[in-house]
Amino acid sequence: QVQVVESGGGLVQAGGSLRLSCAASGSIFSINAMLWYRQAPGKQREWVATMYRGGPTTYADSVKGRFTISRDNAKNTVNLQMNSLKYEDTAVYYCKVVADAMDYWGKGTLVTVSS
Repeated sequence: QVQVVESGGGLVQAGGSLRLSCAASGSIFSINAMLWYRQAPGKQREWVATMYRGGPTTYADSVKGRFTISRDNAKNTVNLQMNSLKYEDTAVYYCKVVADAMDYWGKGTLVTVSS
């Protein structure tokens, strides 16, 4: 069993910052990637950022330059530093862990940006 738990969501004013964390635990042999997605009200879930094993990162154009993904390998944790937040960043943010040829999702953490 693998558990994925997100934390750090909350209410912030436009222009502010939040830091999300995602912790993976359980029977994990090897994590290949850790990803962030988000789903705004009434919209489909969209990919936000990826941290690959070894360190390469990729970002959606909508967050590039504002969000930074980082990983603590020792703790199987990935963080998402979100700066210059916009109203349209309001969403439930989900973490996905790709490990041992399986995808594991967390239950999400809500980020609300007030305009």
